[in-house]
Amino acid sequence: MKFQKKYVVLAALALALGTAVYVNWQFSGIKPDKTAKELGAASYVSATVAASTGDEAVRTSALTNEQESYFAKERTKRQNTQDSVIESARELLNIEEADVDEMNEAQREISGVLKNFTIQDSIESIIRAKGFSECLCCISDDGVTIIVPSSELDDTSALIIDDAVTSHYQVSYDDISITGI
Repeated sequence: MKFQKKYVVLAALALALGTAVYVNWQFSGIKPDKTAKELGAASYVSATVAASTGDEAVRTSALTNEQESYFAKERTKRQNTQDSVIESARELLNIEEADVDEMNEAQREISGVLKNFTIQDSIESIIRAKGFSECLCCISDDGVTIIVPSSELDDTSALIIDDAVTSHYQVSYDDISITGI
């Protein structure tokens, strides 16, 4: 009998505690805020967003025709240069009289151009994903030059761009040049 009485008292206490919590929650009048942070809720962070309305971020800058033309011309010029370097290296590889050192140098040149092209493309994609409408990345022996629209440069742009560059390419911050057009 003592054994059953113990479980009845324990169940009554658990029920009383549950009821007290429910009543406290009902009468406290505090409703969860819809804008409050929730575990697992994702939000986009971008320092270049000019204004936001509700859940959507609105970007106020647009490229001028001059800027669009510049980016298109520079991309075409860069692609043509890379294609010509790769083509000349391939021609050297196809020459039967070429010695082993020349062939190894040609292979290194092709792989270097392809590696730089991939890195440039990755950096440009990241910078665009961080809120810039357009970006051009140029990797040279002297460092990395990033060209973005000048209307999108602000106090935090350098940090965003430096982070994007150093996450994909081994270069010091002093060797990163940011130019606005």
